[in-house]
Amino acid sequence: MREIAFIKQNKEKWLEFEEVISNKIEKTPDEIAHLHIQIMNDLSYAQSFYPKSNVVPYLNKLAKSSYSKIYHTKKQSKNTFFSFFLETVPLLLFKHKKYMYISFAVFFTFFFIGLLSTFNDENFAREILGNSYVDHTLENIESGDALAIYKGGSTWGSFIGIFNNNLRVGLNMFLSGLFIGIGSGYYIMVNGIMVAVFQAFFYQHNSLVDSLLGIWIHGTYEIFAMIIEAGCGYIIGASILFPGALKRFESFKKGLREAFFIFLSTIPFTFAAAFLEGYVTRHYNRMPAFFCVLIILFCLVTISYYYLIFPYKVAKKQQAI
Repeated sequence: MREIAFIKQNKEKWLEFEEVISNKIEKTPDEIAHLHIQIMNDLSYAQSFYPKSNVVPYLNKLAKSSYSKIYHTKKQSKNTFFSFFLETVPLLLFKHKKYMYISFAVFFTFFFIGLLSTFNDENFAREILGNSYVDHTLENIESGDALAIYKGGSTWGSFIGIFNNNLRVGLNMFLSGLFIGIGSGYYIMVNGIMVAVFQAFFYQHNSLVDSLLGIWIHGTYEIFAMIIEAGCGYIIGASILFPGALKRFESFKKGLREAFFIFLSTIPFTFAAAFLEGYVTRHYNRMPAFFCVLIILFCLVTISYYYLIFPYKVAKKQQAI
């Protein structure tokens, strides 16, 4: 489409939104959100086909104003808390979905590298997990309780300590995005390899089923949340490297804010993972196997739905308004 035709086709819509921003026309939050998505689509199209045109900075300014308008409007809603988790975060996840996919791809790439390395080098597990942990776990396997290490300490103390540690790891994943995303990539690489080594080690010592039934009771939420947190780091890195029509600092501030919102959404899952590890995992071998499987499946379905499916449904709903 020629630029003149593009402008002529969308001019009325842009002028309408200018009036919404200046409060000359009143729109519902959902109508504003719909216009915002349209403006973002127009901006993306213009950046691709008319990168040097004056229409790009114009639409970028309009997109910034629409973003401010939609989220400030929603913040004034009585159900701000629910709106944040059910609208704001899903829309941001949809917008930045490619960084979430990249994070999953990086994790599983190094997960398979970890598996291959463990199966091809008998000392690799000790290099990654440490001699003390390996020796202690071997003793537990011989005694018939492969995951006895998760039964130490009080339930409450374990829960608090685990939550604090997981939250710190998540913050590292997120803040490492300041190093143009490389830091987040490093942390997800390390964790991908570590998880793979852990599972391969138990497989080599005929305790894979025990590890799957026990570890993934809490690990499903824990590892999934880490992957999303690394994705937040990639958003920050991309905002620095690829500012588009924005000034680099403005792009960084926007990327940091949006990544932080997504990061906040992982905290309830991190909390739930710590609770499960502190109170439930230690009883895995005293529970029926099908009950362990049900817990794991419930965790996998709920967190997968929220981060991978729900954003599409919310975005589709907004576009249909």
